[in-house]
Amino acid sequence: MKKTLFFLILIALFITSSAAADENCDRDISDPRGKMKPWEKGAWETGEYRNLFLEAGYKQEDIDAKLAKTYRDLFEGPNRVYFEVGDQMAYVSDLKNHDARTEGLSYGMMVAVQFNKKDVFDRLWRWAKKYMQHQGGPRDGYFAWSVNPETGKHNSEGTASDGELYFVTALLFASNRWGNDTGIDYHAEARRILDAMWSKDGSEGINNIINIEHKQISFVPETERYNLTDPSYYVPAFFEIWAAYAKDGHEQFYRECAEKAREFLHKVCHPVTGLNADITDYDGKLPEQNFFPPAFRYDSWRVPMNIALDYSWYAKDTKWQKDYGKRIQNFLFCRGIDTFEDQFNTDGTLPDWILPAGEYRKLRHSLGLVATSAAASIMGRQAKSWKFVDAVWNARLEPYDDGYFDPYYDGLLYLFSLMHLSGNYRIIKPD
Repeated sequence: MKKTLFFLILIALFITSSAAADENCDRDISDPRGKMKPWEKGAWETGEYRNLFLEAGYKQEDIDAKLAKTYRDLFEGPNRVYFEVGDQMAYVSDLKNHDARTEGLSYGMMVAVQFNKKDVFDRLWRWAKKYMQHQGGPRDGYFAWSVNPETGKHNSEGTASDGELYFVTALLFASNRWGNDTGIDYHAEARRILDAMWSKDGSEGINNIINIEHKQISFVPETERYNLTDPSYYVPAFFEIWAAYAKDGHEQFYRECAEKAREFLHKVCHPVTGLNADITDYDGKLPEQNFFPPAFRYDSWRVPMNIALDYSWYAKDTKWQKDYGKRIQNFLFCRGIDTFEDQFNTDGTLPDWILPAGEYRKLRHSLGLVATSAAASIMGRQAKSWKFVDAVWNARLEPYDDGYFDPYYDGLLYLFSLMHLSGNYRIIKPD
């Protein structure tokens, strides 16, 4: 009887403490580093980038070593996702899905230009141009989003709009960093994509990557799904870069796209949890029809990082962005800083249907979300934000207990987060 009573008391205490934790998710914690204080001006104006790892107490030599090791792991090591082809080309592969994607090629190019790796950048661009970019026809200038890297055959002729977004931005940065007379005219290649984009009016079933009516990026430019968008494609800072460097006569339009992107993110991120669905209509509402029920999952992980990037570079929406950073970090912290799951309904409940990754279908504490939620600390204004910085610092790019390993998506988001938090994800201006 006494044992039974004892266990009942323990259960009651557990329920009470769990309820208290749920009710106090907004409460800050105690940390010797105190409350984090976000910067109020962006790097475009100041030329300065925040090193949150250093502020958190880590040594610069260790920060440099961690960044260098992660680059080596992904581009040079035995578990790399970067593969060279002959003397001139290379691709990035989504290993678990056995393909090369515009997402991966363009991410690789962005990493390469940030790390000043010209040969890597040029190899990736040559491969993307040869095997992915459509030369002629209704899709001229756009890219097939998925390609078999062994044969060069297109798994899909269609376009995922975020690939073009990153390709253009990375090419503009390459133009600024290396000039246009070292073998590749980077600016001309960026303009080739943009000019092709502006030439498409839907008459052949292919539209502008940016929905002209809404001034928002499309999920795909094909007419049959042109009414959909993906919140993780919204990188307002990239449109600011286009406005500054594309020089194609659409500068004001791109600035308006940046502002529309910020307004859209206000709508699509849940007012309590900060979570967003992975696919929506242009007004931020869930679409009536989709292949699977929209939820916060793999694509969605990128949103905290994209918002942090906009805050770091331009700081044009700081009040809302700081509030967003607090909301999403409060929610995830309340789920457990070392245990929060990687798929949710936007209200924070767990989904009935789980989107698989490769051959695995389960909720896990994924490195990719650990990484991007840590990047949100750039906007942090409470002590909790240090814990997210610590979490990604202590994370490892290695197989999970069940054998699942994703150096492609987990790995690239992890590398981007390290770049963010060490002050090494930068606007590359002309010398």
